[in-house]
Amino acid sequence: FSAFDHLTDRHGVEKIKTIGDAYMVAGGLPERRPDHAEAVIRLALDMEAEVRRMHGSLGVPLQLRIGIDSGPVVAGVIGRQKFIYDLWGDTVNTASRMETNSEPGKVNVSQNTYELLKNDTGLVFEFRGKLEAKGKGEIEMYFVSKA
Repeated sequence: FSAFDHLTDRHGVEKIKTIGDAYMVAGGLPERRPDHAEAVIRLALDMEAEVRRMHGSLGVPLQLRIGIDSGPVVAGVIGRQKFIYDLWGDTVNTASRMETNSEPGKVNVSQNTYELLKNDTGLVFEFRGKLEAKGKGEIEMYFVSKA
């Protein structure tokens, strides 16, 4: 996670929290930025590269599943003791479903994120079709990689 923290800083996105083996980030928070989706995707691709590098140097089998959605969230501080900054909303739930429906070594994005970046010539999107997502029904999903 320390390597991911460094990448998060480099890409200018906000680390929200880690829970178990999950690492949650948000682009465009706490301040808006027009390239929030691109920054998160570039972070995700660099995280994948870092895991491959670590696998090679450590000889330990490491794999990631990454899911990304774009949209509004509710952000706030929870608690009066041991404050924690957290996010809620359909965008958070959809991103979680993207991760669940991803494959190891892949970055899975929603239709919302695809629509924001489909014309980015530095990215390649592979349409996966509509996949069933728990509690959401069928969702159009895409794998994304560098061009």
